[in-house]
Parts: sequence; structure tokens; C-alpha cells
Amino acid sequence: MPKEKDKLKTLLQRDREVHVSVIGRKSGKVTTRPVWFVLEQDKLFLLPVQGSETQWYENLMRNPWIQISTRSAAEDFQATLVTDPKAVSSVAEKFRKKYGAADVKKYYSKFDVAVVVNLFGDESAAKQK
Repeated sequence: MPKEKDKLKTLLQRDREVHVSVIGRKSGKVTTRPVWFVLEQDKLFLLPVQGSETQWYENLMRNPWIQISTRSAAEDFQATLVTDPKAVSSVAEKFRKKYGAADVKKYYSKFDVAVVVNLFGDESAAKQK
């Protein structure tokens, strides 16, 4: 496993929030937002707070490049968009377990999509930018 990705994974195991950077579908500029996540093995699960209407998710629909950063580590990836209702429901349940059902209900308004980032997957993801 690449050393920087190992460092990122180690930091993710301790954190409750990451910063995701995506390329704006209209502006073409990189924008960054703090988001909650769930890490399971080598997969990072993201749940957009307004589902498919979340701006950073809409940007990923145009360009799947995503950068995940936390503290002193950042890496580029290729995001996988999830629209299957059962898979999205599974991700939402992971969020409820990590953050609590009450907080997920408080902050998340739509559960129609999710995003999966494979931390040790396609090495060409960084070149998509």
C-alpha cells in the first residue's frame, strides 16, 4: 500500500470529519467542504446531506475526481456514485451507527444517493483532474 494512503487511512480511523474537494461543474474551480464519513476497511463512505441535490454530489456527477483530506494528509481519488436504494440505505445505517440516529435525522434531509471512495483502488484517479 502506498505510504501516503496508509497515513491518510490511519488519520481517518481517528477522525469524525474530513474535507472533500471536488471540481465545480460550472466554475471548473476546486471547492472544499467538511463532511462526515464512515471508514470500513479500505472504503470511505460519504452521505450527501441533501442527497442528490447536494452541490458537491452534483459536481461529482460531472467529474468523479475527489480529494479527501484530514489534518496532515490528502489524497486524490475516483469517486463511485451510489444510487441503488438498498446500498444507499446501508450507507445511511452506517452513519446512524457512527454518529447516532438523532444527529443523522437532524442534519440529513434526503437519502437517495451515497458516495464510495476506495482508498487503495484505481491509481489513475489523480490523473482525472
